[in-house]
Amino acid sequence: MSDRAAPVRAARPVVPPLTGLIDTHCHLDAGEYDADRPAVLHRAAGAGVASIVMPAVAPGGFAALRALAHEHEGLFYALGIHPLAVPTVGDEAIDQLADALARWHGDPRLVAVGEIGIDRFVDDPDPLRQERFFAEQLSLAARYELPVIVHDRRAADRIARALRRCEIVGGISHAFNGSPEQARVAIELGLHLGFGGVMTFERSRRIRRLAADCPLEALVLETDGPDLAPAWLAPARNEPAELPGIAACLAALRAMPLDEIVAATANNARVALPRLQG
Repeated sequence: MSDRAAPVRAARPVVPPLTGLIDTHCHLDAGEYDADRPAVLHRAAGAGVASIVMPAVAPGGFAALRALAHEHEGLFYALGIHPLAVPTVGDEAIDQLADALARWHGDPRLVAVGEIGIDRFVDDPDPLRQERFFAEQLSLAARYELPVIVHDRRAADRIARALRRCEIVGGISHAFNGSPEQARVAIELGLHLGFGGVMTFERSRRIRRLAADCPLEALVLETDGPDLAPAWLAPARNEPAELPGIAACLAALRAMPLDEIVAATANNARVALPRLQG
């Protein structure tokens, strides 16, 4: 038997009943949810989560993602090619995305082009190809006047340059983790900033400062389930039912009433992704 003590998780926040929460980023189509997806959705509804946005990863999942969104009330989707999927797909993936957007751009459940972006945290044998995919997907978003859901890891300045070259209609910088200056630039370029489970860890000092100091009207909530579980759950699977605790963390960091945080972030999500209004 090992003498090593098991890690101690943070206490789960005690949160009063809530309504109207919006999870702006959860991969509900992921295999981690295959065994109990209906239960996950039931828990989310019970936790007060009214809407969930599901970003795509690669063209192979587009049709199933759209079908899932139409099977349940309150589910919305985005179509895009994740930067970490770029090395695994051929150049025809951009054409497949273009074809899907041409067919479905009028679908009220389609709220954005995403998840797209640049990732410089994980080694990529062809980083310029990743940037080309991002630029081409931005152009598709502009063509169809759809917001974007942006993945940014150690690439905020590259992403800002790409956004300046293409007139987008807004969107979200998912799991934002840049500097205060990079946050200011992202907001000026029309993006809202997504905060989730990482913010709940006391050691995440920079992200917690950003969550406390950035303009409230720029902030939205997310889980990024099944990943980025909050401090009271990690490293277990994350899910939308954890969003009330994440909202409570943001309320504490900003010294604001929880109901005001819920209302503000939900309104911000609808501004960032206007089809959530419906």
